[in-house]
Amino acid sequence: MSETHWQHPCPCESFARVTERAALGAARWLGRADMEAAEESAFTGARLALEQLPINGHIVIGAPEDGEQLAAGTQIGVGGDDYDLALDPLEGRAVVARGGTNAISMVAASPRGTMPSLPNMYMRKMAVGPLARGHISLASPVGDNVRSIADAFGRMVGDITAIVLDRPRHHDLIEEIRASGARIKLIQDGDVIASISAAVRGTNDHLAIGIGGTRQAVLAAAALRCLGGELQAQLWPTRRSEIELAHEHGIEDIERVFTIDDLAPQQVIVAATGVSNGELFRGVRFLADSARTHSLVMCTRCNWVRFVDGIHFFARERREEVRLS
Repeated sequence: MSETHWQHPCPCESFARVTERAALGAARWLGRADMEAAEESAFTGARLALEQLPINGHIVIGAPEDGEQLAAGTQIGVGGDDYDLALDPLEGRAVVARGGTNAISMVAASPRGTMPSLPNMYMRKMAVGPLARGHISLASPVGDNVRSIADAFGRMVGDITAIVLDRPRHHDLIEEIRASGARIKLIQDGDVIASISAAVRGTNDHLAIGIGGTRQAVLAAAALRCLGGELQAQLWPTRRSEIELAHEHGIEDIERVFTIDDLAPQQVIVAATGVSNGELFRGVRFLADSARTHSLVMCTRCNWVRFVDGIHFFARERREEVRLS
C-alpha cells in the first residue's frame, strides 16, 4: 500500500479516544455480574467517540447482526479519509462481570476496502512475536512448532510458554503442548490480548494458540502486523451451515490457512485500552473527579508503538491534582 493512500495527516492517536471512552464505560461495571450492561456501556462509549472522529468509517467487523450499535455495515465519523474498521469495544465481558483481569477495548482501522470480511465462526489460530516469525506452521504438529519456536529464541523447549484459553475444546491441544515439554498458561478469556502478549518481550509468553472467533483473529493479526509478529488461522466450522456461510464469503477451501497478509492490511492502526488490570495494561482507575487509563496505540504508517497514560477529568472546575503514577 503506498504512503499516499491516506491524503491527510495520520489520525492514529485519535483512535485511542474510542477505546478509552469504551473502557471508561465498561469499567464502571467491574465485578457487578452484568455482562450485558458492561458491553452496552462499552459500545455506547465507542460509538460516541467514533461519531466525532474526522473519518469516513465503514465498520467491517463490529457488533453481532442483532446488535443495536456499531453493527457491520455501519457508516460512522464526521468525514475525512475512508477507513475500514474492526472493533471490539469490550473483549472480555465475562471478565468484567466477574471482576477478572485482562479485559480490554480495541479497534483496528485500515484504508477502505483492505480489511477482510470473514464469517462469524470459530478459527484455529497460532500467534508468535518477531523472533519466531517464519518458524511456525499451522499444518505442522504442535510439538514441532514448539521446538521451532524454542530454536528461534535459543532456548530449551521447557523455557517456552504457550497461552491457551481454558475451554473443553482445547483438551487435546493442552495434552499435545504438555507432551512437547513446553509450559502452559491457561487463561479464562482474552483471545486477542494473548496474541499481543506473545509478541511483546518481557511477558515471558512465546506462543498463543487455540480456537477462537474470526473477529479476534482479525484484531490480533492487525496488532501483530504492527508488532512484527506472525499469525496463522484456519476456519473451524462446527456445523454445515457455517461451511455454507464461508462459501457465501467467497471462501471455497475451508482448510485454507490464512496468514497475516490475508488478515491484516499493510497499513493499519490499532488502539487498545485496559478495562481491568492485566499483564500488559493497567485497568481503569477511578479517582475523585477523574479516571486514569492505560492504552496502546500502534500505526504502521507512522511506524510506532506507543503506550499512553491518560487522565480524564469529569469536571472543568477541579481541585484534584495530576499524579505522576
